[in-house]
Amino acid sequence: MVALPETQLPGMTPEEFLEWEQTQELRYEYVDGQVISMQGELDANAEKTIAHNDLALSLYRLLYDRVKSRGGRINVADVKVKVRRRFRYPDLVVTCDERDKTAIKQFQYPKVIVEVLSPGTESVDRGKKLQEYQSLETLQEYVLINSQEMAVEIYRRGEGRTWLYESYGDGEEFALASLEFDCAIAHLYEGITLPEIEEPDEADEPEL
Repeated sequence: MVALPETQLPGMTPEEFLEWEQTQELRYEYVDGQVISMQGELDANAEKTIAHNDLALSLYRLLYDRVKSRGGRINVADVKVKVRRRFRYPDLVVTCDERDKTAIKQFQYPKVIVEVLSPGTESVDRGKKLQEYQSLETLQEYVLINSQEMAVEIYRRGEGRTWLYESYGDGEEFALASLEFDCAIAHLYEGITLPEIEEPDEADEPEL
């Protein structure tokens, strides 16, 4: 998720936030009493933002039929997930819980949550959000998709409080065990333009 903390209103309760957000034009996350504005980076990094959005939509298309056949719901970007007293907007969320089938304002029992990494928020996605999402009892897999190179990482619930970690790169297949779904990395990134990664000049490399 591309986030810019433009608006912070400390002291607002979760109930006040839900009522207040309905009157706003932009989307906001609610974390520890603070309201954080969510807005895309409309600057020189626009190409990265396009890849960011394209990757979420690509996975959505790949998963849609599988999720629907299981009676679940899948949404991209505009659906809140309640994490205790917090509200987050994942890049993609899948829920197969009966309690979410009639949800109107937010999901509370997700099975899979996906965040597309961007340079400005990668540390939050790997740190604070990882801890928050792992506290959701129904969550089975947390997926991180890289928008700079072909790479997917998955945190998968194990036994007890254990979480397993797996990473996948170009030429490999990744799997979402909770949905019995597997896919080639190349298929996920097909037709998506990634930013060019500048290689260091030989002259700049340190001498051994």
